[in-house]
Amino acid sequence: MRVSDSDWIIEKGALAEALKAQKEGKVRFIGFTGHKSPHIHLKMLPKHTWDTVQMPINLCDYHYRSFIKQVVPEANKRGIACIGMKSLGGGSDHKGTFITNKVCTVDEARHFSLSQDIASLVVGIDSMEVLKQDLATARSFKKLSAEDQARLAATVKDVAGDGRNERFKSTQVFDGPYHQKQHGLM
Repeated sequence: MRVSDSDWIIEKGALAEALKAQKEGKVRFIGFTGHKSPHIHLKMLPKHTWDTVQMPINLCDYHYRSFIKQVVPEANKRGIACIGMKSLGGGSDHKGTFITNKVCTVDEARHFSLSQDIASLVVGIDSMEVLKQDLATARSFKKLSAEDQARLAATVKDVAGDGRNERFKSTQVFDGPYHQKQHGLM
């Protein structure tokens, strides 16, 4: 989602169509998602009484364009369920190492994300091995203390502050062809 998308949701009729589908019983809940910048989400929140909002929730986010610090508290005040995504930041080699400069394990990264004030966390599963790993992580989850969260966040500070490990926030690489064309990038 880009800055202009928050206006287009009304102007181009997307919200009206979603509300129509909801009234017709085709959908129960309406939400939005994006990963570019918290200020775009903050601009979207008052446009409707949303059911959900999905955003990056990870260790790196804590230090760069932070959805955790800016959007989660505001969404929760409004009664909007927060859904986390991109809990491994820049990704993982799925051998137990968080790629963000190899500073923590996948379990630590997921536990950090799950310890935030979110309703759910979406995780990518590309193999049976990863599914089993994610299930083990979920089963072993215990909310991290504020001190443990701060300790983990401190481990990535040097590599997280400039966005290099959250390129989905700072580049167009993660935009699909439709959005690249829509915004004049193709």
